[in-house]
Amino acid sequence: MSPQIKYAHKKHNTWVYRRTYPKALQETLGTALKQSLKTADATQAKARVTELNQTFTTIIKEAQAHATPHTDTSTAAQGPRLAVGRPRYQRARLVGDGLVAELALTYLAEVSQRLRPGSYKSVRFALELLTSHLGKHAVGDLSLTQGKEALGYITRLSPNVRKYREGKDAGLADLARLAQEHEGITLAPQTQARILKQMSQFLDWCVGEGELQANPWEALKVKDRPEVHPHGVLTDDQVSVLLAAKDRVLHSALLFGLLTGMRSGELCGLMAKDITAKGNLGRFVSIRPNEVRLLKSKAAEREVPLHGLLEQLLDTALPTSGRLFPGLTVDRVVKRYAYLRSVHRELHGTVFHSTRKWFITQCERTGVPEHFTATLVGHHSARSANKLTYGLYSAGISDAQKREIVEGVRVPAGVLL
Repeated sequence: MSPQIKYAHKKHNTWVYRRTYPKALQETLGTALKQSLKTADATQAKARVTELNQTFTTIIKEAQAHATPHTDTSTAAQGPRLAVGRPRYQRARLVGDGLVAELALTYLAEVSQRLRPGSYKSVRFALELLTSHLGKHAVGDLSLTQGKEALGYITRLSPNVRKYREGKDAGLADLARLAQEHEGITLAPQTQARILKQMSQFLDWCVGEGELQANPWEALKVKDRPEVHPHGVLTDDQVSVLLAAKDRVLHSALLFGLLTGMRSGELCGLMAKDITAKGNLGRFVSIRPNEVRLLKSKAAEREVPLHGLLEQLLDTALPTSGRLFPGLTVDRVVKRYAYLRSVHRELHGTVFHSTRKWFITQCERTGVPEHFTATLVGHHSARSANKLTYGLYSAGISDAQKREIVEGVRVPAGVLL
């Protein structure tokens, strides 16, 4: 339980000062002097409350001293009005003294009010990485050298490293080490760049708040072509291993991933009502935001034909109402695939997302135009440099074309489903 401090209360783990002005001065000064104390520490908050009480007293004295009666007859009956500027609270500490971890908490509290849940979670993850490595440092002590070091660790992170037991409370440096020990695969370059950008945006905020004179990491960038080892693309032999395992948790989801190219989060959120019939074109799955999950982007909203094998699966093994994969979460998908990888050494270097890459690879090998595949898997289309023509005037590929593409994907011969 938080200690009691007169004229202060805690909001989003940060102390906030609030003291009401005398009623006679409220028309000029407002209802109260309210100011973030920019700390989660009660001792520091008490010291800053004392400073603000002195500021409060000064404001009242100045307001009373500068009281000037208005001669306007429309307000004469209301008595004298005060004309005084409201002083701004200046922090007692020097610029750069604030701890990175403490400032990060305040920043997250602010951005949580304006970001969508998915975006906020992404920012929070980036700042957790930052504070795990440099949280005890004063923000003014951060250097370009430390930024380069942090970026080096970011480029070695694995998408799944925090899913491992040892990674739960590990710092950035340890996470980078664990990633190489467990999988040897790394985040995509654009994900690395996003994490770095989110850290840098936090430092820009520190500058705007007067906590930092300049962003020392402003010039940092992820290399255009960093040396990364992305998720492996499944080979046909590996697909055969996966499907032959007939895993009780993932088998149906693996088939869906291989034959639709859907992301794990999209699969976990599928509902029976997302399946619609389109006459002789068969059944389609509508991928859209619902009560279970949001989508990665606007382009992720799409309709994909169900492969003949999936239509059989739907009729024989999946629920007819509610969620198609009840109890399946992204976290469970990741951990269960890791289990399969530990049992079947042939799967080393692959993750569940590799099923999506396999589907895209099959489309490419059968000669499907890239922008057709982009439509099916929910990528922004790069089909034309003149985005106005296709983006504004084209209705996109037809359902019949989608059906032809999906039916052209074949699981390896000899696999018993």
